[in-house]
Amino acid sequence: MRRMKRGLKLTDILVTIVISLVFGIIYKIWGPVYSLLTPLGLQIQELSYGMWFIAASVAYLLIRKAGVAFLAEVAAASGEFLVGSEYGLMVLVYGVVQGLFAEAVFMGFRYKKFDVMVVSIAGVAAAIGSLLMDLFRGYLFDYVWWNVTLLISFRIIGAILLSGVLANVLVKALEATGVTSLLRPASKEDFDSLRQ
Repeated sequence: MRRMKRGLKLTDILVTIVISLVFGIIYKIWGPVYSLLTPLGLQIQELSYGMWFIAASVAYLLIRKAGVAFLAEVAAASGEFLVGSEYGLMVLVYGVVQGLFAEAVFMGFRYKKFDVMVVSIAGVAAAIGSLLMDLFRGYLFDYVWWNVTLLISFRIIGAILLSGVLANVLVKALEATGVTSLLRPASKEDFDSLRQ
């Protein structure tokens, strides 16, 4: 596995922002999907909540540098806000918190692991950040204990499935096309394989 190079370059930042703006539009579209599932009851809509953490995971798996997950999540939240999110300015606050929590996981692994496990853990961390924001806003206290338990459980499961597993699958599919090789510097193994 390639080692991560330190420091974001202008290209890294621009690619991250473009990826994030695409996800910002997806986030905007995802809002009605989440709302559509809400009437089903038993907090089933929380299984879809992990989509709002996926920008950090995808950007980290693609760019593999410190700070990229935070930048991606904030940029995606900004994109969602700019295209008219029904959640208003609060999406930016959530984006900052979720990005910080995801980034903390990658930092905990010293930016050396780039697999489904680490992005799943980062998704869970982002979910915890979003739950803390929900707690701060006070509406979690409106539910009885078993309903809050379902909400938390389903949000964490959704985070693992969407920002962990789905993000990994998307990046693997992009890597199969060869387009991601432009995002990372060539390693010694790459040069050796060209000589053969």
